[in-house]
Amino acid sequence: MTHTIAVAGKGGVGKTTTCGMIIDYLVKGKKTPILVVDADANSNLNEVLGVEVETTLGDIREELAHAELAKVSPIPAGMTKADYTEMKFADALIEEDDYDMLVMGRTQGKGCYCFVNSLLKTQLDKYTGNYRYTVIDNEAGLEYIARGTLPTVDTLLLVSDCSRRGIQAVARIAEMVRDLELKPGRMGLIVNRAPGGVLNAGVQEEIEKHGLTLFGVLPQDDTVYEYDCEGKPSSQVPADAPVKVALHGIMNSLNL
Repeated sequence: MTHTIAVAGKGGVGKTTTCGMIIDYLVKGKKTPILVVDADANSNLNEVLGVEVETTLGDIREELAHAELAKVSPIPAGMTKADYTEMKFADALIEEDDYDMLVMGRTQGKGCYCFVNSLLKTQLDKYTGNYRYTVIDNEAGLEYIARGTLPTVDTLLLVSDCSRRGIQAVARIAEMVRDLELKPGRMGLIVNRAPGGVLNAGVQEEIEKHGLTLFGVLPQDDTVYEYDCEGKPSSQVPADAPVKVALHGIMNSLNL
């Protein structure tokens, strides 16, 4: 059975970079095979990992949703919509040496996508059973998990920067998780970009105020900034970089 790790947090806090480093940790630890799902509408996990994306599941969803309205359907005669979806789904799967990746993408059109989302869920359910880990980079809204399109979450990691407003933002996500009754196996907070890797007393107070479980703290690390400026995949910063050392410690403590 696959263990599903979902990462969520508001934009600009280093959520996707953290997600990329989690994937790198699993790969380096030979905890493969891994299915990577980029479920953030502002998809850029592929850039963090250094992967090219040509087709998203959103593209497929658009095509299928409008197929019946088109004068000439893209679905070949004699092929069912489900079979066509499976063929297109295979095209969208990016196969790397140590992991496979799917980018959900954003739906641009209007109308009901319930049937198509159901088809995508069916395909995802087929795929996830083949992997040891599924790692999902979510936007703050947790849209795909809330719709039931993505698998049930075993470990939900809420990522915040080292600020009171950042903690307040992830506290709202935690409240949303409870309101939607998503019931992850466990849910906790990772505070990113802490100066010297140490939490300010005010930030610690805010965490306690909202009853958040703190999984760990990642230090501010200029290496990540330098990699980004140079156009290098930020998930590939050296293993001895302070942020990676801290992240590995968190992952080990969670037995991941």
